[in-house]
Amino acid sequence: MKLRSVISVIALAIAATLTSPTSASAASKICVAYDTGGLGDRSFNDATLAGVKTAQAQFTFTFEGVVTDGTSADRIKRLRSLTSKNCSVIIAVGAEYRTALTLLSNEFPNTQFAIIGDASIASLNVTSIVFADAQGAFLAGFSAALTTKSGKVGMVTTPSSAEIYQNGFLAGVIASKKKVRTFVNYTATDLDLATTSLIKIGVDVIYTATSGSADKAFDAIVKANTAKNRKKTASDVYLILTEPDLYLTITPNTTKYLIASVVKRVDIAVGDVIGAAINNSQISDVLDAELGIYGRRYTISEKGIEIVLKSKALGTQAAAINAAAIAANAR
Repeated sequence: MKLRSVISVIALAIAATLTSPTSASAASKICVAYDTGGLGDRSFNDATLAGVKTAQAQFTFTFEGVVTDGTSADRIKRLRSLTSKNCSVIIAVGAEYRTALTLLSNEFPNTQFAIIGDASIASLNVTSIVFADAQGAFLAGFSAALTTKSGKVGMVTTPSSAEIYQNGFLAGVIASKKKVRTFVNYTATDLDLATTSLIKIGVDVIYTATSGSADKAFDAIVKANTAKNRKKTASDVYLILTEPDLYLTITPNTTKYLIASVVKRVDIAVGDVIGAAINNSQISDVLDAELGIYGRRYTISEKGIEIVLKSKALGTQAAAINAAAIAANAR
């Protein structure tokens, strides 16, 4: 009788351990390997931390972050240091971690990793988080076409990203059903020159799909709009930004020239990764069945891509833009 009672107590204790989310959460640790610059970058590092903070309101876990100096050796060193910290998941911020993570995911097969902005690592213990860039560019193109007065819109992007962004942007412009001409400039560094050259040919809405600071592009726009010798018939030039790839410094006097931002909701994605890890699971949608790459591609339907309208005039077109979002999600 006593033996049966003891066994029953043990069984109940085991069941409680297996089913109690509170116990699992309390024992969890989330680790992040930030990209160069660390916190305060107004880009992917800050967006990742925002996701961590949101998750902290839902789950109980400890947290540790490290920052790389950007070298391959240091990226490996930072990730390796976290593998000994009993992390429920190690989140690497940025595609530049792909080489280091490919190595360490094989070396530590029982450690769960995630990478933001890359889907090239064929390891079951790596969750790849990417975003539907073409859908975001579609929304930018559609919004640009709705806004333009000159009938000319433009995009500045890098040569390496040209195909993804350009196809989406052009499709968005066409979907607006307005007679609009589209121009594209390619650059990785000279945003001011690329922007100025578009302005000179009459483009009055410019979408930037690069990375880093958009200040040079915006400065060129502000300069064109406030030039003393500008023609009275000239249209003001406006910017559509990509976030968190790009960040921007604006003032009360210049804010009117930023009409919209296409936002990748890195915070939502990070929150999802953390939630899965705390529940002893992982996000494993099939991204490439042939190569064996798993994770999640965030689209408009998952609210992973959205356009934030900052212009009152464009805001009146919200219904049309939302309809375009549905069409873009079907692409």
